[in-house]
Amino acid sequence: MTIQVDSREKARAIKKILETFDSSGVKYYISKLWTGDYMSLDNPRLIVDRKQNISEICNNVTQDHTRFRNELIRAQEHGIKLVILCEHGNGIYSLQDLVFWENPRAKKRIKIDGKWTDVEVKAMKGEVLYKILNTLQDKYGCEFLFCDKKDTGKRILEILGERNDS
Repeated sequence: MTIQVDSREKARAIKKILETFDSSGVKYYISKLWTGDYMSLDNPRLIVDRKQNISEICNNVTQDHTRFRNELIRAQEHGIKLVILCEHGNGIYSLQDLVFWENPRAKKRIKIDGKWTDVEVKAMKGEVLYKILNTLQDKYGCEFLFCDKKDTGKRILEILGERNDS
């Protein structure tokens, strides 16, 4: 298998992923991808888009919604299955686990009358994000998967390899 890695991926962020490719004997080259971050040359209709954590996905479906939606539409219109792989871990290993996710931005510590107090602020809730991502999967044919950061390279190889065989 030979993998094309998007040139916009930051070298520092993908160092361990590339080490996994090397240790698995997988060839790769770095070049701009039209959509996503990783594609096997054996199956250019399956692309993995890596997200560094759930907060990045929250940003994609809120502030960057139009850009993110356009990417999903572009992939769908060209028969590309986009798998969004989120490197979160911490008990989040499936879309369903998001229902129980607590956004770290939902609480802010402020000083009131000399005492530190936790107050709730407006932030994406796990249950809401779960519903949004399910809707995106249904509407655009993408898929959201989750893994620990240490396993990202291995998961990319599994995703691109297993779906290449079918």
